Amino acid sequence: MRNLLNFLLKYNYWFLFIVLEVASFVLLFRFNRYQQSAFFTSANTVVGAVYEVSGGVSSYFHLKSVNEDLMDRNMVLEQQITNLEKALRERQLDSLTIKSIRQVSQTDYELFKAHVIKNSLNLVDNYITLDKGSSSGIRSEMGVVDGNGIVGIVYETSPSYSVVISVLNSKSNISCKIVGSDYFGYLKWEHGDSRYAYLKDLPRHAEFNLGDTVVTSGFSTVFPEGVMVGTVDDMSDSNDGLSYLLKIKLATDFGKLSDVRVIARTGQEEQKKLENKVTQE
Repeated sequence: MRNLLNFLLKYNYWFLFIVLEVASFVLLFRFNRYQQSAFFTSANTVVGAVYEVSGGVSSYFHLKSVNEDLMDRNMVLEQQITNLEKALRERQLDSLTIKSIRQVSQTDYELFKAHVIKNSLNLVDNYITLDKGSSSGIRSEMGVVDGNGIVGIVYETSPSYSVVISVLNSKSNISCKIVGSDYFGYLKWEHGDSRYAYLKDLPRHAEFNLGDTVVTSGFSTVFPEGVMVGTVDDMSDSNDGLSYLLKIKLATDFGKLSDVRVIARTGQEEQKKLENKVTQE
């Protein structure tokens, strides 16, 4: 206590100076309009700059959640477009019917969020490990996609993890078609460049152009129709000459996989059980 009193007595002139300065500034800005206006303008500029920096930092740390929301919305919109195009090709629709079709994409399947914790690109059979498993509702033979396109199919699950057969795997065999065409083929990866795969068994009379978009056909229990796969990059004849062999530039960048979505189709297990029953008879 004595040291504090000695300190205050030693520097009492400085404290008095500070008090008088503060009082003078208060009187100056309170009773003079010009100085008051200049003070508040400067203060607002400083506060605005601080808020701008704070907002930028906050936005940066929320980018991940924003990206996840955009990914979910992108998938919903893609499926809506596919359903609408298919229905409009079949018949002329009124606004109420179109509105009901818009809801189909939100009820046909459920999405589960997951994060890639292990990935490979250069093997003949590449697998991907996710940080979610059966306890999160994920099970075998569910489709996996990211914000750009298809990623693979769930192979095995544990309570906390899932192993996915990547598109970059010799066992992967996904039914796909060219947008605007009902003809379909099967997407296969040839060991090599992770940016490309091949669409096989496309009939010779199918019409297409380089650059056309390739999507899932919907002819399976795994992926709904219309999920982005890639674009036609090149074409050639198959070995037997009876079909086309199309080189597809994949929409998914497998070297940058991070956040993905696992698709659970409504009625998937029922359809699979029925099909297995028929094939076993």
